[in-house]
Amino acid sequence: VQLQASGGGLVQAGGSLRLSCVASVVSFRSYVISWFRQAPGKEREFVSAIGRGSHPYYEDSVKGRFTISRDNAKNTVYLQMNSLKPEDTAVYYCAADRQVILSSYRSADAYNYWGQGTLVTVSS
Repeated sequence: VQLQASGGGLVQAGGSLRLSCVASVVSFRSYVISWFRQAPGKEREFVSAIGRGSHPYYEDSVKGRFTISRDNAKNTVYLQMNSLKPEDTAVYYCAADRQVILSSYRSADAYNYWGQGTLVTVSS
């Protein structure tokens, strides 16, 4: 399984970016796909996940601002990020696994496959 994340960049506070995660995998629809982020000097943290049935999950600080979606025909998950804040600045990673269960989707340890990360910088 290979994951390719893209779409990061530099944006002013209040702006928007859309991240993409393309998976080279068979049976993409059977994978839970998540986004994590890691800011300098901080632990990697959960941002959002999308289940096999496309149910979305969000970390509290991004609810109402970020939207996760998936296109199974394109093996792609998107993270639309609106109303960006300087505290959203981080490297964003997508992660995937077929074995993720509901109680563990927020844990990085639940995912065996990771993309290379894409840098999001939000200026104030």
